Amino acid sequence: MPKKRPKKSLPGFVREPPTEYQAARRVSATEASRNFSELLNRVLYRGETFIVERGGEPICEVRPAAPMLFTGADLVTLLRSLPPIDEEYLSIVEEIAREQPLLPESPWEH
Repeated sequence: MPKKRPKKSLPGFVREPPTEYQAARRVSATEASRNFSELLNRVLYRGETFIVERGGEPICEVRPAAPMLFTGADLVTLLRSLPPIDEEYLSIVEEIAREQPLLPESPWEH
């Protein structure tokens, strides 16, 4: 019986420009599970990307996490760009807060 030829790995599916990442390396699910810690270290410290396959079909991609797209500075800028809160709104919120029923006393605070 002739030996089966291994499937040729196709180039990785990289969504970023090629300057940011190298082509993804394909690994079997078995290999990924046996060497998961090493795989994560290579992703973390070397920026490598892996496509995990089962039965020769891609199942998932393990890659460095994308940077946050919305930072704390972005939130501050957004909050500063909002219109100021008017007095009528504040008085309505205060009235609603006053009308809320009091919470029962906690038995744990005695």
